[in-house]
Amino acid sequence: MQYKVAAVSENKGRINAFQTFGTLEGPGIRFVVFFQGCALRCAYCHNPETWSMQEGTSYTVDEIIEKAMRCKPYFGDTGGITLSGGEPLLQSAFAAELLQAAKARSLHTAICTAGSADLCGARGVLEYTDLVIADLKFTTDNAYRKYCRGSLQTVLDFLQLTEEMRRPLWLRQVIVPGINDTPEDAATLCGVARRFSNVEKVELLPFRKFCLEKYANLGLPFPLQETPEADAETMGPLLEVLGKCRF
Repeated sequence: MQYKVAAVSENKGRINAFQTFGTLEGPGIRFVVFFQGCALRCAYCHNPETWSMQEGTSYTVDEIIEKAMRCKPYFGDTGGITLSGGEPLLQSAFAAELLQAAKARSLHTAICTAGSADLCGARGVLEYTDLVIADLKFTTDNAYRKYCRGSLQTVLDFLQLTEEMRRPLWLRQVIVPGINDTPEDAATLCGVARRFSNVEKVELLPFRKFCLEKYANLGLPFPLQETPEADAETMGPLLEVLGKCRF
């Protein structure tokens, strides 16, 4: 499919930060745009500075594309631009315009999202998205509401939309000791993954507390201050279950 370069736009998005040479937000080397704003309040969130839509810096699409294109020589055959956050789907119109501009310049596009978003806006973003990396926080609605102030059904509806639009999907979940760290939890996650034919990969990420200084600087309590990090002993049985999962 050919994408036309859109006319110069004065629309602006609220951006928290950029990362060049990212390697965790999709295939290859990525230029990562961290959007400002998030509706969730996950107990283990590592980026509380991205929560408020009143913070960050305003950028136009052209300003961001100019930054991304400086990195294009390093992308190779698989790299590209990834929208992360915060939650990029909260600024869906701007995100869609940005990804459209990236596609017009032959950049591979990806989004990292929690999937807690309006489906109409999300559809517009997915039109220009080559890969969706979705953070499936938990596999029960009770846990979503307790630890994220969100809704599991909203996320499942979004995942269904990615399948309908035939967008490749990677699922990720942070494993927190005492919350979602049992083999049964991993098996349930595998069951969710099998519901969607476009899932290519499922990743388990160990809970860490690298964010403590951020919370202290913002004067915020970290809800899982006393929770131990997920070590190899915790992750091993879950990875074993995941290794046997077929999706």
